[in-house]
Amino acid sequence: MTVEINAKRAPARAPRTKTSAKPSGFSVRAGIPHPLGSTVFPDGVNFSIFSEHALSMELLLFASEDALDPMQVVPMTSEANKSFHFWHVFVEGATPGLHYAYRVAGPDARAQGLRFDPEKILIDPYAFGNSMKLWDRAAACRPGDNMHCSMRSVVIDPLDYDWEGDRPLNRPMQDTVIYEMHVGGFTRSDGAKVAAPGSFRGVIEKIPYLQSLGVTAVELLPVFQFDDKQSWEFDSRKLANYWGYSTMAYFAPHAGYCEAPGEAAHLDEFREMVKALHKAGIEVILDVVFNHTDEGNHEGPTFSFRGLDNLNYYYLVPENRDFYFDYTGCGNTFNCNHPIGSKMILDCLRFWVEHMHVDGFRFDEGSVLSRGPNGAPMEFPPALWQVELDEALATTKVIAEAWDAAGLYQVGHFPGFRWAEWNGVYRDNIRRFVRGHAGLVGDVADCLSGSAQLYQSSGHLPVNSVNFITAHDGFTLNDLVSYNGKHNDANGEGNRDGVDDNMSWNCGVEGPTDDPAVEALRDRQVKNFATLLMLSQGVPMFVMGDEVRRSQGGNNNAWCQDNEIGWFDWSLPDRHAGQLRFWSELIAFRKAHPAVHRGRFFTGALNERGLVDIAWHGTELGKPGWDDPQSRALSWTVAAFDGGADIHVIANMYWDALSFAVPHQTGRNWYRAIDTFQTSPDDILKPGSETLVADERITAEGRSIIVLISK
Repeated sequence: MTVEINAKRAPARAPRTKTSAKPSGFSVRAGIPHPLGSTVFPDGVNFSIFSEHALSMELLLFASEDALDPMQVVPMTSEANKSFHFWHVFVEGATPGLHYAYRVAGPDARAQGLRFDPEKILIDPYAFGNSMKLWDRAAACRPGDNMHCSMRSVVIDPLDYDWEGDRPLNRPMQDTVIYEMHVGGFTRSDGAKVAAPGSFRGVIEKIPYLQSLGVTAVELLPVFQFDDKQSWEFDSRKLANYWGYSTMAYFAPHAGYCEAPGEAAHLDEFREMVKALHKAGIEVILDVVFNHTDEGNHEGPTFSFRGLDNLNYYYLVPENRDFYFDYTGCGNTFNCNHPIGSKMILDCLRFWVEHMHVDGFRFDEGSVLSRGPNGAPMEFPPALWQVELDEALATTKVIAEAWDAAGLYQVGHFPGFRWAEWNGVYRDNIRRFVRGHAGLVGDVADCLSGSAQLYQSSGHLPVNSVNFITAHDGFTLNDLVSYNGKHNDANGEGNRDGVDDNMSWNCGVEGPTDDPAVEALRDRQVKNFATLLMLSQGVPMFVMGDEVRRSQGGNNNAWCQDNEIGWFDWSLPDRHAGQLRFWSELIAFRKAHPAVHRGRFFTGALNERGLVDIAWHGTELGKPGWDDPQSRALSWTVAAFDGGADIHVIANMYWDALSFAVPHQTGRNWYRAIDTFQTSPDDILKPGSETLVADERITAEGRSIIVLISK
């Protein structure tokens, strides 16, 4: 975007070179505009950065990450160092490990969207690492010089790593089981007993646990650099930006998850984790936040995009561009569909796939990426379609949170075809059904069969639906069956934050209880949720610790709780060993039966035994009760087409036992494999030990699920 600047109202501010800078130590030449960032060559480093409205720049070179002043200041002028809107310079003899930053001069015309401050130190948006050793957030929010308390970027050569033949795994989407987890919180508790708690290395040490659970992918909450130095106290407890949903640098792994955060080893530590997970057959999906940045609103810090070209990088209010459109609920909105914004997003994704071997991405508030310059959703948003069609990303999993904080809800019609979506409709219907709501069986059946009502007519597939009941944002599965209301008092916001309608049920007691009957019911409800999730067409996802009933004490918005509230409690696998066994065996059951993770929707096709691909029932065969407003029970038969076992599922969410008719099998018998009413190990039986069902009817106890297989 180009604007005309009133020179009288918006004087250009020239950069100021500090007198303490050491004499020049490197020779420089003009350099080249591409690629952006710092690029290592045999004879030096090329630096390139975008700014349409800057008038001049300075590249600051530092002897170390904690050097207060630069050892060399390299002036950059539009005549010598600018090609179109790309500023560039080549520093001869520079090598990896050199720290650097920018000062950028230009008009100070905030009402027109320009916020240049030549005294502010800016990091490179394309930097692979940034030191926060001197960082003072408050100083970046105030006008004036923050040289001695700013970040420094570091030159890193991303090609300098031995992958030992590793590549992204490219597992088919329908065979995927996703485990959403927080890198720090997974191993930060004392009970984790790892050498480097809360780190990428800690995840490596817990890979045997993930393998035994059976998940095929970990979806990591943000691992791009964020400000973990920002903290405050409430009720004698330290609170911080724990989740990391405010990105500072998109090409830099978060140093807080590294063992050597100041040694420019960020990339290698992350890659060691990826390589180890791949060796274990586990894919790595990253939760990415392109919808906003950590620079926040008009009172936030200036450390990158804002100081480089605020007008092009953010959505600004047209009437007064001093202010930001806030479609994200986080203070600003990144201008995703501006050419330079969409380029940055695509470059970033390519980097993480090509140089970091990441298998996929989940896009936080992905609907923001469909908004155009006026904020309205676009029919063909460039950023999303570039990701959809880019050949370098062709086999990469892309998952959208298909809504944003401004009310745009696109579940079922997110732009593109291969984008999968967090299916909030699935979550809500399954929560209500298991809680005991009546009259939902039709909607539940659609969810179980891949959400055809949402996806089929538009040419999408069951794998476009990422089915989930819980995620980081909301109750854990244990808390979903233990609390009727949220309990977020520890967040310091008077319990006003977080969602109020959780569709939860506490099973008769709010919070922890010693009542064995309530605990047995909660165990059963957790298993009911798990069973429906793993037997649904689509892609299942659950949050870390659900398999062992991890609790956040009823907190459904633990974004600031870098403590036992948000951490994985490693005493739980022993305390809830029965639950852990159930989940592990259930995931193995899903993998063993392709009929429950098909790649296509049901069509009514018959298998070799004359069974239709899916048949719906209630307590009686062929009578599912679609129009029964009191129905709380559903059963269905899924036919196998590969010579494997057919599957018959009985779901009784009524509070009393019900008798269900069992379909007749020609040449085969039904065997009970799962019964959530039973206790471990009888709740799920290992292959070969299933029990014969000889009767034409079977009784399912109240609030329980029975699964039969044919053989």
